[in-house]
Amino acid sequence: MPPVNAPYRPEGLIARPLHARIDAGAVSHNLARLRAALPAGGPRLWATVKADAYGHGVARILPALRAADGLAVLHLNEARACRRFGWDGPILVYGGLYSPADALLLDTPDLHLVITHAAQLEWLAQAPLAERPAVWLRYAGDIHHTGFSADDYRPAFDAASALARRGVIGEVGHLNHYARADESDGIDAADAAFRHVIAGLPGPVSTSNSAALLRHGARAAGTQWVRPGLALYGASPFADRSAAQLDLRPAMSLHSQVVGIQRVHAGAGVGYSGAFLAPAAMAVGIVTCGYADGYPRHAPTGTPVVVDGVRTRLLGRVSMDMMAVDLGPVPHACIGAPVTLWGASGLAVEEVAASAGTIAAELLTGLSARVPVQLAGRDPGP
Repeated sequence: MPPVNAPYRPEGLIARPLHARIDAGAVSHNLARLRAALPAGGPRLWATVKADAYGHGVARILPALRAADGLAVLHLNEARACRRFGWDGPILVYGGLYSPADALLLDTPDLHLVITHAAQLEWLAQAPLAERPAVWLRYAGDIHHTGFSADDYRPAFDAASALARRGVIGEVGHLNHYARADESDGIDAADAAFRHVIAGLPGPVSTSNSAALLRHGARAAGTQWVRPGLALYGASPFADRSAAQLDLRPAMSLHSQVVGIQRVHAGAGVGYSGAFLAPAAMAVGIVTCGYADGYPRHAPTGTPVVVDGVRTRLLGRVSMDMMAVDLGPVPHACIGAPVTLWGASGLAVEEVAASAGTIAAELLTGLSARVPVQLAGRDPGP
C-alpha cells in the first residue's frame, strides 16, 4: 500500500460512464444555415455565446464561429473570456453595465454595449474610459424586461448622441427583442411599434433572435445586425418544427449506459415515492445520469430515451445520480448497453425538454460541470 501521505493519483480509476459530446462542425453548419435564411446581401450576424455558449463551452466552439461577424455575450467578463480565447472581432454585451465600476472594465476595443436605462449613460460620461464602446439603445418593446419605453427612447438617444459628439462613446444603434417571434404573427405589431419609435433616427438597427430570423427572415431587410442563439447549437426554437426540418444539426448529445437491471413484479414501485408502479412484471434499466448532471428532475414517466438504438421511456422520478428506464422494448439490453439521453439517435433535445415541461435552452445550459465532455472525433476529457 502507498504511504498515507502519497499524492493522489486518479489515473487508475474507472470513469463513470456518462459524457456529453460536442460537435463543433454542427455549429459551423448551423451558422451557414442561418446565413442562408437572411436576404441576399442582408444583415451581419452576432453569434450569441452567453452562458458559456449555451453550455457547449465557448473555447470548444469558437473556431466554428469564425465566420460570424461578431459575438454576443451577457456581461463584460464573458467578453474578456472571448478575447482570451482569441476572438478579436466585435463583441456585443447584452447586459451593458451593471454598476459604475463596470465602466472601468472597458479596456478592449470593439465592444458594443446594450444600454437599457439612463444611469448607464451617466456612468459612461463620468468614467475615464480606456476605449470608446459603441452603444445600442434597447427598446422595451412587447417583452418589457429591460429597455426604454416609447416616451423615454428619444431623450435617451439625444443623451447618447451627445456623448458620441464628445468622443466618449462610438456609434449609437437601436436594438429590439420580440416576445413572440416563434409565432407566425408574433412580430408584426411589435416591429411596427419599434420602427415608429426609431423613425428618422440615425444609426444601425439590430433585431431577430433564432426564431425571428428563421420564421420572419425577410423582415431582416431593415436590420443591420441579427442575433441568433439557440439555433446555432442545433435546437429548434419552434414547437411545430423540428431541428431536422429546419436543417439544423445538434451540437450537443448526452450519453450514458445501463449500469444495472432490476426485474420487478406487478405493483412494485420504481424510484423515490414509488412514483411509477409496474403494471406487470417488467425489466427496469438503471442509467447513470441524474439531476446533479443537469437532467431535469421533473421529467415525468414517458420522457423518451434511447437504449441500444431502441426508443423507450423514463420511469418514475429522476434521482440525483441515476434514473430508471423501461427495458420492455429492449429485451436484449444488458449492463453496459449504450443510452442516448438527447441530441443523437433521432432524439432531439427539444423533444426531451417538451416532455419535461421546459425548453431546450434550459437543458443545454444546465449541463453540470461534473459531466465529462468529448469533442467529436476525440476521447472524453474535462
